[in-house]
Amino acid sequence: MAVRQPLTIEVTRGGMVESRHRAAAVVIDAAGKTPHAWGDAGQLVYPRSAIKPLQTLALIETGAAERFAVSDAEIALASASHNGTPAHTEAVAAWLARMGLGERDLECGAHPPMEEAAAQALVRAGRAPGPLCNNCSGKHAGFLATARHMGEPTAGYVKPGHPVQQRLKGILGEMGGADLTRAPTGVDGCGIPVYGMPLAALARALARMADGGRLAAARRAAAKRIVAAMTAHPLLVAGRGRFDTRAMEAGAGAFVAKGGAEGVQVAILPGLGLGVALKVEDGTKRAAEVAMAAILNLLGVLQDGLAKPFLEAPVINAAGDPVGVVRMAREWAK
Repeated sequence: MAVRQPLTIEVTRGGMVESRHRAAAVVIDAAGKTPHAWGDAGQLVYPRSAIKPLQTLALIETGAAERFAVSDAEIALASASHNGTPAHTEAVAAWLARMGLGERDLECGAHPPMEEAAAQALVRAGRAPGPLCNNCSGKHAGFLATARHMGEPTAGYVKPGHPVQQRLKGILGEMGGADLTRAPTGVDGCGIPVYGMPLAALARALARMADGGRLAAARRAAAKRIVAAMTAHPLLVAGRGRFDTRAMEAGAGAFVAKGGAEGVQVAILPGLGLGVALKVEDGTKRAAEVAMAAILNLLGVLQDGLAKPFLEAPVINAAGDPVGVVRMAREWAK
């Protein structure tokens, strides 16, 4: 198919377009057929937290999930960028304790909870945020589970040469059909390695989670469980007010939505056997979320009536008044 121009996302204030963001996006199936693409689908991107559902495959495939009786809620947390509320942190703490581990074993670092109310509660209590508050603490609990189960050191599990990270790199390359041996590398916000991969390869990895017909039976079952867990527990995947949670609630199980830092957003559409990946050039989250909502609406999994709040995301001033919207540029899908 012909590749369209990059997506343009507009930010209005009053009657004027004040800012514009550009994004590349690709919709692909497990065989590599691409029904939709905008911009350069071959550009290298760091997927960041958008690949957490793919990383959770190792938790199940190694047998760690079975050994430690990992629940579907914990599978969702392993795939999450959560808000750091007590519902998130207490669940991760209980999971760690069941493995004979604790917050001290998490190597993701600490930051305040992403939900303001939870952050303020810590301040009122005179407590500093710990690693459990990190939005990636569930993913790191999953890493620790695989290391524990496989008899690998738990210390240093974030390092590129550790078996945990080597395993994840292999899964990402296999699912995306990309050779990552010479890929650009960096360090993610939570300390683990990140690998530059083509945007289309990222989308294809997600398509293979949506349609596991070409996967080995164990991986197909693991992918199916992850998608089911995330759609069943959208509040654990992100939290109140967050796009991923709100969109999945509106989609009622039709798709998984997962964002990553620097304007990356992906989706898994099991009913259609499709994966979607997009990257906003300037790394802006507000643009990535509106663009993903528009693509999901185009594909028919986020229906018109439910999609409107996502397609015209309000711009709010300090007084709490709506003063503009973030929206797709006119006729973007033609």
